[in-house]
Amino acid sequence: MDLASFKQLFSATGEKALADAQALEPHEKDYLRNLQVLEKKYPRQLAQAALETAILRVEGRRKFPHADSLYFTREALEQASPNPVSEYRSERFQQFEYLLDLGCSIGSDSIHMAHFAPTTGIDLDTLRLAMAQANAHVLNCAQLHFVQADLNAGIPYKLSARVGIFFDPARRKQGKRTFTTHQYSPPLEILNAWLPDFPAFGVKISPGVNKSELTSYEAELEFISLKGELKEAVLWFGPLKTAYRRATVLPGPHSLIVDDPLQRLPVAEPGDYLYEPDPAVIRAGLVAKLGSQLDAWQLDTDIAYLSSNQMVETPFARAWQVEDWLQFNLKQLRQYLRTRGIGKIVVKKRGSPLKPDELIHRLKLKGDGKRVVVLTHLDGKPIVVVCFPNQPGI
Repeated sequence: MDLASFKQLFSATGEKALADAQALEPHEKDYLRNLQVLEKKYPRQLAQAALETAILRVEGRRKFPHADSLYFTREALEQASPNPVSEYRSERFQQFEYLLDLGCSIGSDSIHMAHFAPTTGIDLDTLRLAMAQANAHVLNCAQLHFVQADLNAGIPYKLSARVGIFFDPARRKQGKRTFTTHQYSPPLEILNAWLPDFPAFGVKISPGVNKSELTSYEAELEFISLKGELKEAVLWFGPLKTAYRRATVLPGPHSLIVDDPLQRLPVAEPGDYLYEPDPAVIRAGLVAKLGSQLDAWQLDTDIAYLSSNQMVETPFARAWQVEDWLQFNLKQLRQYLRTRGIGKIVVKKRGSPLKPDELIHRLKLKGDGKRVVVLTHLDGKPIVVVCFPNQPGI
């Protein structure tokens, strides 16, 4: 979709075309069939714009509660933070009188930030800026306006150092993800030119970032998960920095912080309970911090599973009661499960090359019993930990 096609959606005919497209509840796999239906009533360019918008609104429901009224490009939707993540993150900007959203795209973060202070969203893409303006209007968002500018040329404002800034650099080139901060657009090192004048920065980066690329920055590194899935990482600078490293679990929020990254746990055999830390905890390097709270130990220094002889409820990990553990041997594991009538297993693994589906196929189990089978290491040696499933789920 281009800007001209997007603007057609706001004409009387465009609004009707979009309503008809949404009534189809369309999905990408049915694009051609639905396009043929719409082209019987509308010009091709308008039909395409309406259908694309309707498809993205259906997909956007996973991230946004008002997706059926918003506007997206596919790449912008894929890169946008889910609504609960954006809402949580924006709360850190409450202390400022004015806010900037650099690389604002379709405006989803700008809209949350504007709840706390007048906000300006800046982006180079005219189509995304037009969508951001439309989205702000749909959500009745005051205190918000948008400006087109090339951030590679600098921040186009002379503002007080008390301004709070969120920076979301593009992490794709020609539709492909970039895996180094040096290839972001603008590259992350542009912060070195901005921070002396604007110290209060929050910067969204890939959750899979190579942390060695961040060692030169005096910033808090936060990893955020939503419903057990790692979503993003954020660098917090200046007055926005509150810790050395943080893991945040949503919904909640529940945060685990650490200022000493060198903490270590003892290594020992599995106890009565096995804990699988949330991915935000693992990426933040806070497994030892969590283990100390749970009075737990690790099975292996390089693997994130924790074990303890007591059950402690925590939002930062899933836990299972351990039935038994044994050195990994396929025949012994098969015999162990068969003698107990175990026919259904969920395989969890860390440090094992085996694929869960392959293991299940090779075990050829029968029976009504259920277990969680964990493939991992004990001090460098492969083991399997058999756990009772949690109810009602496994």
